[in-house]
Amino acid sequence: MSPEQPLRLGGMALRNGLLIHGPTHFAVAVRDRDGEILVASESKPKLAPRLAARLPGVRGPLKLAEAMAVLPLARRRLSAARLPFENWRVLAAVAATLGTTALLRKRLGASAFREGLVQSIGALPAVIALMDRDLAAYHGVEHKAIAAYEQGVNDPAEVPKEHDRCGSNLIAPMMLLSALGTVLLERLVSSPGPLARAGVGLGGASLAVEMFAWSDRHHETTAARAFHAPGRQIQRLLATKEPTPAQLEVGVAALAEILRAEQSQGAGDGLPSAT
Repeated sequence: MSPEQPLRLGGMALRNGLLIHGPTHFAVAVRDRDGEILVASESKPKLAPRLAARLPGVRGPLKLAEAMAVLPLARRRLSAARLPFENWRVLAAVAATLGTTALLRKRLGASAFREGLVQSIGALPAVIALMDRDLAAYHGVEHKAIAAYEQGVNDPAEVPKEHDRCGSNLIAPMMLLSALGTVLLERLVSSPGPLARAGVGLGGASLAVEMFAWSDRHHETTAARAFHAPGRQIQRLLATKEPTPAQLEVGVAALAEILRAEQSQGAGDGLPSAT
């Protein structure tokens, strides 16, 4: 790996550490109850052949699914890891959100207002999860560790806690596209079934990921800056906190482990890895 061509890294904050994924492997580092830093790594699962993973409209959902498939593997490799949703408040919020949104769709007619309300309520479990300061701080660790590596900065404390490849940049376009798609679906089909609704959601997610990838390739354009603006504000106000030196130490350990596991730079697939 040359300094001019850093690996494309993404990640996910944990309640007590950080998971980083590269082209072929993932690495996880956590601080256990005794204060020790534990690290582990493993090959990432591939859910589709390379050709299918490069097809626009298909590759986005596949990459998101692969990122989610890493979670149980990370927990198996490092039992001390605590995943973001391992909290009864988050699980209760998920259940309440599902019930509330189903009721709203049953009682209210198709409209932009209803779908905007549904999408806003659907974001509540993530908001509740991020009320855990450690989780939000490790989200900041994730951004700082990866940005420092990409920029060739030795100390991750020196870089901002916001990152333009954060998955928060997908929230606004996915909510908007899902809302518009659902309104259109319900006006075209009298009683759309769960498969049709899932198709609309999948289509919205696919298009949002393609927009995300375009903004990453055209980072300095006005359109790309506008695309990133909502995500930046979400990160600044809610999704990230400034980490402590001890938390940054865990991030440095996770970064060192993924670089060790990735023996050479992968070819990439044309999509940015969401951080």
